[in-house]
Amino acid sequence: MTAPASPCGSPAPPSLSPASGPIRPDRRRARSRRRAFAAAAREPGRPLWTIGGPGISMRGQRPARYDPGMARVLTPQAEDFPRWYQDVVAKAELAEPGPVRGSQVIRPVGYAIWERMVAEMDARIKAAGAENASFPLLIPESYLRREAQHVEGFAPELAVVTIGGGKTLEEPVVIRPTSETVIGEFMAKWVQSYRDLPLLLNQWCNVVRWEMRTRLLLRSAEFLWQEGHTAHATQDEARAYARRILHEAYEDFMVSVLAIPVTVGLKTARERFAGATNTYTAEAMMRDGKALQMGTSHELGQNFARAFGIDYLSAQGRQEFCWTTSWGSSTRMLGGLIMAHGDDDGLRVPPRLAPVQVQVSVVKDGDGVAEAAARLRDGLRAAGLRVTLDDRTDVPFGRRAVNAELRGYPVRIEVGPRDLATGTVTVVRRIAGTKTPTPVTEASTAVLAALEADQTALFDEALARREAQTADVSTLDDAIAAAENGFVRVPWAQVGADGEARANGVGVTVRCLVREDGTVPSGEDEPGLIAYLARSY
Repeated sequence: MTAPASPCGSPAPPSLSPASGPIRPDRRRARSRRRAFAAAAREPGRPLWTIGGPGISMRGQRPARYDPGMARVLTPQAEDFPRWYQDVVAKAELAEPGPVRGSQVIRPVGYAIWERMVAEMDARIKAAGAENASFPLLIPESYLRREAQHVEGFAPELAVVTIGGGKTLEEPVVIRPTSETVIGEFMAKWVQSYRDLPLLLNQWCNVVRWEMRTRLLLRSAEFLWQEGHTAHATQDEARAYARRILHEAYEDFMVSVLAIPVTVGLKTARERFAGATNTYTAEAMMRDGKALQMGTSHELGQNFARAFGIDYLSAQGRQEFCWTTSWGSSTRMLGGLIMAHGDDDGLRVPPRLAPVQVQVSVVKDGDGVAEAAARLRDGLRAAGLRVTLDDRTDVPFGRRAVNAELRGYPVRIEVGPRDLATGTVTVVRRIAGTKTPTPVTEASTAVLAALEADQTALFDEALARREAQTADVSTLDDAIAAAENGFVRVPWAQVGADGEARANGVGVTVRCLVREDGTVPSGEDEPGLIAYLARSY
C-alpha cells in the first residue's frame, strides 16, 4: 500500500493505527510488522523509518530502491525551515543543547566535520604566514576598558567571574568574548623594533558571548573558532593582510571546499566590529534566501595599539604605533553548511570536506561479502579517500541507509550476496541522487569521478540558487520588499546611514558594500558603491 501524499508532495509517514491494515497480504508477515511498529514506538529515540514501509525490509534485506521520502524523517524545508534545521541537527546527531542555557554539545559526527574545517582553514592561515599560539581564557576586566568602543560593543554579552577559590576576586575577570585585548597586551611585550614586524598570530579556542536568543551551531553562548591577530608597521600592510585573509583563507575555503558561493565586501559603519576601522565580510545565502555571515576580517587601525602600547622603533629611529588586524571564523560555518546544502533527506556534505567520503555497506551476510567489502574499503583508502566500513548486519539495512543519508556521506557502496554473484556493487551518490550497479573492478574509478563531479555540482547548484534569488532594484523601498525573497542589490547612495536604520527597523540589514565590478572597497564613502541587503541569521 502506498502512503498518501502529504501537502508538500512527500508520502506521509506510515500510520501507527491498527486500522491501517497489513502492508503485505501474507498474514504472518503483517503480524510481524505490527509487532515491530509497536516495539519501535515504545523504544525511546528510535526513528520510525526503521520499521519498514514500501521498499524497506524489516529483516535487513536490500530494498529494490531506497527512497528517503517514503517515510518522512525530517520536517520538509518548504513546510518549516527552522524546524527542518533543528531536525537535521538532532537526527544527524550533530549537536545538542548543553546544561547551561545557550551552551551546546557538538557530537562526534558534527565535530568530525569541524575537524575537517579546522584542518583546511589552518593550512590556509599558515600559508598566509600566521603562527598558532594559545592565550588565556580569563581576561582582566580592566583590559577591556582600555578600548572604549570595544568594551561598549561587547558589554551586553560578557560573562564575568567575581569569585575564585571561594574568595571574591580583587578584580573581576571576563571569560573571553574575543582576544584583541589580552593578545594586544602581549604584542606590546614582544614587539620592540621594526625587525619584529609583522607579527602574525592565530589561535583555535572557545569563546563565550552571552547571547539572549540562541540556536545550535549558529548563535550559541559558547562556540569554537579561530581568531587571528596581527601587527604591522604601516596601514597599507595591515589592510593588505586583512584582505589577504579574507580572500586566500576565507573565500577560497568557502568556495573550493565548502562549495558555498560567498559575496565578499565591506561592512558599513553600523555593522562594523567594535573597535575596528574597517570590517570585511564573506556573506552566504542559505536555502531559505536569508544571509549568513561566514567569516570576517578587521582593520583595527591604531586603536588597540594606542590602548595597549603596541609600538616599535622604526628604521628611521622613531617610536611608532603599530597597525593591527583581527579576523575570525567559527562553528557557525557548520550551521551554514547545513542550511546552504541540506535537503529534505538531511545533510549533503561536499566531498572535499566530508570526514567520510565513502561508506562501504554490507547489505546482508553471505559467503565472501564482508571480505569483499573490506577489500573495497582498503582499495579506496589506498587511493587517498576517507572511507568507513559499515558491516553491522545486525542493524536493519534501511536504518543504516537513512543514517548515511542524514549525515550526508557523499557516496555509499552497497555490497551484498546478489551483487557479488554478478560481479557488481551498487554506487549510491547522495548529491546526484543516483544508484548505479558498477563492476567491482571499476568501483574505485567510478567513486573518484563521482566525488569530483558532485563537488562541482553542489557549488553550481548553490550559485544558481543565489543568482536566481538576487534582485537588482533602484530604491530603498523596493529593496526592503525584495529582501523577503533573497539578496537585493541597490545603490548605496539610495540607502545611506538613515536608510540603513530604517531597513534595520523592519528586520533587513546591509550585508556588505561592493564596487560595481564586485571588488571590495576601502571605505563606504567611495562613489558608486552597491549595497547588498537581506534578512539574515
